[in-house]
Amino acid sequence: MGAVMAIRSLRERIYQTLAYEFFGLLLIAPLLSATIGLSGGESILLLVWVAFACMVWSPIHNTAFDFTEWKLARRVASERPQGWRMIHAMSHEATSVVVTTPLIMVISGMGFQDALALDLGLTVAYTAYAYLFHMIYDLLRPVEFKAEPVPGIL
Repeated sequence: MGAVMAIRSLRERIYQTLAYEFFGLLLIAPLLSATIGLSGGESILLLVWVAFACMVWSPIHNTAFDFTEWKLARRVASERPQGWRMIHAMSHEATSVVVTTPLIMVISGMGFQDALALDLGLTVAYTAYAYLFHMIYDLLRPVEFKAEPVPGIL
């Protein structure tokens, strides 16, 4: 029997995404408020909407990345080496900018350049956060191998 891919279940992926966004909001909202002068409430509102957009995008990106990594290296996420963790975090944040810059423009009333600058600043902060979050998450909740294919996955 060939190798069987083991990935996180949909339930686990939802839990992972909610935890990522919750702790990110707690960490980044005060920094945003202090950095660009938004009130605490405005920072939270903006980040909640950005987080919602990222919560929709994140499981799509993470699952696609996991499938790609499995195809290229026959490795599950919890066994990801540091170089791949960096690529994962950077690709997640870079693709998120495409989703979130227009949203920041609509919510904040900023023009494209200001919204993009803010989004890039958030991207730098969230890239570092994503790297640390996923490394800790994988240590606390490793992917479990199963003897049979995961139901609902190809």
